[in-house]
Amino acid sequence: YRLSIYMLDPKRIRTDKNYITKNLARRGVKLNLDEVIEIDAQRRQLQSDLDNLRAEKNRVSRGIGLAKSETNEISESKSRMRELNKYLKNTEKELNQLLEQLNVFYLSFPNLLHDSVPDGDDESMNQEIRVVGEPRIFDFKIKDHVKLGQDLGLFDFETAAKISGSRFAIFKQDFARLHRALIQFMIDVHTQENDYIEYYVPSLVKSSSLEGTGNLPKFKDDLFKIDSEDDFYLIPTAEVPLTNLVRDKILHSDELPKKFIAHTPCYRSEAGS
Repeated sequence: YRLSIYMLDPKRIRTDKNYITKNLARRGVKLNLDEVIEIDAQRRQLQSDLDNLRAEKNRVSRGIGLAKSETNEISESKSRMRELNKYLKNTEKELNQLLEQLNVFYLSFPNLLHDSVPDGDDESMNQEIRVVGEPRIFDFKIKDHVKLGQDLGLFDFETAAKISGSRFAIFKQDFARLHRALIQFMIDVHTQENDYIEYYVPSLVKSSSLEGTGNLPKFKDDLFKIDSEDDFYLIPTAEVPLTNLVRDKILHSDELPKKFIAHTPCYRSEAGS
């Protein structure tokens, strides 16, 4: 069993427990880090025991090869090998159980807040950092896109519900054209004016890709898993495949920032909304 890549370094959890506890509390996350640290201590001890058992097994195995004519010695060595194999099997099983426990813990931990982030209970306590442009003042009562689309007959919720169920929409005519134009405009601005690199990415990803971006296991209920033997999920945003472009890579500071852009469908159930 192999541990994944996590938001928080397990070593830092051991060495900086108080800071992490206080920092995550600012996000409203309460964690029992003592339990995690204790399980990790057991894991490290078992790993050490396992390494020692493997080393002894190698020594005994080499001894059997050298003691070709010493029948008694070979018999004792083979007996010890059977014992070692039994110990190894049990120790590996215990270690894997602890690793699975730690994996669940670590994958549930969010990232740390930067010290500059203000404290607050909800969005009403957000601090305005910068304003770009002047809000437009209208001389008529404005409508949101849903109301506008319905009034103009450019949204078809009834047919969408018949085809796919509730919470779906069909854009048509000018709204479909506007949707396509906004996508093109967004990509052009980012690639031509802000040096982003455009990608066309898959809509299906493996669970390991979603773990790397923090979507699994935390947002499991919002994801759509493909019902097949393949380990596939539909992407909740383009962020998942784009972020995984640099997965398992070490980037030099000279290469940063990496700026990627893609347009994709976003598949989320948003069960709680």
